[in-house]
Formats: sequence, C-alpha cells, structure tokens
Amino acid sequence: MQNTNPDGTVLVLGATGKTGRRVVRTLRAAGVTVRAASRSGEVRFDWTEPATWDGALAGASAVYLIAPDEGYDAVPRFVDRAVAAGVRRFVALSGRGIEHVGEDFGRGMIAAEEAVRASGAEWAVVRPNNFFQNFDEDLWRQSLRDGRLALPIGDVPEPFIDAGDVAEVAATLLTRPAAEHADGVYEISGARALTFREAVAVMARAAGREIEFVELTPEEYHAGLLAAGFPEPAAKALGALFTLHRTGRTATPVPGVQDLLGREPSDFAAYAERAAATGAWERDAVRP
Repeated sequence: MQNTNPDGTVLVLGATGKTGRRVVRTLRAAGVTVRAASRSGEVRFDWTEPATWDGALAGASAVYLIAPDEGYDAVPRFVDRAVAAGVRRFVALSGRGIEHVGEDFGRGMIAAEEAVRASGAEWAVVRPNNFFQNFDEDLWRQSLRDGRLALPIGDVPEPFIDAGDVAEVAATLLTRPAAEHADGVYEISGARALTFREAVAVMARAAGREIEFVELTPEEYHAGLLAAGFPEPAAKALGALFTLHRTGRTATPVPGVQDLLGREPSDFAAYAERAAATGAWERDAVRP
C-alpha cells in the first residue's frame, strides 16, 4: 500500500495483538505516522482507564478499533471522545457471521460495529474468517504440538485467512483518500475453504509428523474446556463460535481481499510451511 494519509496519525488499538501489530508494521512500512497503543505497548491505553484515552487520541485522524470482550460498554464513550478529539475515520475489527452468533460470543465486536456506525465519522467494519495464526500463535498451537486437535466442527469447511491479509485490508481502509472511501462492512476470507480435518493434515505434512484431528460433540468440547481451566463464559463463547461455524454461514470464500488489495489471499499451505519451519508444531520435549 502507499501512504495516502500523510497528515494524520493513525491510532492502532490492540497494537501488540495478532492483527494490531501487523497493522502497525504495514502502516509504518508505507510511511504512515502510527501511534501503537495497548496496555503494554509503546503508548499505554486501557479500556478500563479513560484517563489513558486522551493521550492516545491526541492528533489522531483515524483509529483501528479492536474492542474488548469485557467492559465493552466503554466502546461508545471512547468513540464519542475520539470524534470530539478530531478522529475522522474508524476501522473496526469484527468477525464474519457475527450478526448470527448470539449473545455468548463477540459482544465487544458488536459494540464496536454499532458505535462506529453511529459516530458520524467515516467508518468501515472488517469481518474476517478464522486466522491462520490461530494454529501457530495461540488458540490451537499447544494442541497441535501435542499431536491432537479436538473440536466440534464436523466437515463444515472454513476459508481460513492470514492475519497479514487482515492487517493489509485494515491499513488500506484506514488510509485511502476520502473520495475512494465507502462506509460499510467488508467481509474477507481466504481463497480456499478447508475442513479442520484437512487443515490439520496440511499442517502435519508441513511439520513432518503425525497430528490427529478428533471430532467432539458440543457437550464434550464444553466439558473439556472447563476441565482445562477455561472459565464458563469463555467456554460458552468458544462453543457459540463453533455453533455458528456448523451452520455453514461462514463456509464460502468471499472476494473481499481481491476487491480491496487487487491480489489473491495468502495460501494456507504456504503458511503451514513457514510456520512449521519455525518449529511451531514440534512436539514438546517436556511439558511444564
């Protein structure tokens, strides 16, 4: 992308997170002035401490908004304050199918969507599918290292997307000229839909070892999360996410990446090769 917003600072919330840090990197590579904000990043920002908001917002013309799962009632207040501080555009991260998921998952995403729509500023909502990086950075990494990923999804496919593509889409929406901007919801996905079983097979081949996919019932999955120490709300949220996936509403690839970036989305097999080369899915020699 090219810098089309040379005069304003882009505030990136969640700047140490999966997409946030990639948005920061993408924008800075294009010469955009970025304020990277989070609870532990370059600029301190805490949703529960409104005193940290004004410093993060000072001089910002656009905001990459990642809402919290807890305390999401602060989002509209923050958006109002941002507009008063001079922010002219918001790009909010949400999730594909969020309008169908129910109350157990994504309340922060819904709050962000509603707040930016009502802000009076330019806005865009990015709704991606599951990230590639859920497999190697956090959510399912340890299960894959242990050689067994067990989920309640069946054979419903998922067009997984690279978090780098999400970041590039967000950066484009944050910086393109006002004449080219259109308020709206942008659904994005990978180019190819894989079942979780197929995705595990791709990762196993890349890692050069056996990794098993096991199908669970929703009840087995919920019980397993509780046994692993997940609090009830988190277990219900993950269960709700898979309930959505099983409906097939997010199973078909969409052309959002091609439309916005003019190229094909990143390939899952190429991602798996890169992640495997870092040792992401090597079996632990000793578990703590």
